[in-house]
Amino acid sequence: MTDAPGSKPDVLTYAFAPVHKAALGIAVGLVAGLAIFGITAFHVIAHPADGPNLGLLAQYFFGYGVTWAGAFIGFGWGLATGFVAGWFMAFVRNLVLSISLFAIRTKARMQSTADFLDHI
Repeated sequence: MTDAPGSKPDVLTYAFAPVHKAALGIAVGLVAGLAIFGITAFHVIAHPADGPNLGLLAQYFFGYGVTWAGAFIGFGWGLATGFVAGWFMAFVRNLVLSISLFAIRTKARMQSTADFLDHI
């Protein structure tokens, strides 16, 4: 893929593009909510004897229980906590990337200025 002379390649443009915080939050929230719902539904249906004690999630998620109602409550809590986690991950990634690019640009400009001053 060739671009016009002097333009950045598309690959780098996409690699350094900021992540949309709300989109990542919704995606992580849906996965977390569906995971909690699915695991709870499996435990309600199958009653595994040696499975993990899902009732302990009630210590973190108010109203949760290993019941069908608890599966839906767990989905809601998983959606909420997953959204916050996904939003925060995107925020931190964008912040770190911005700081890194700023430092790299500043260092490159300082280097080009030092080279210019050395030749005077």
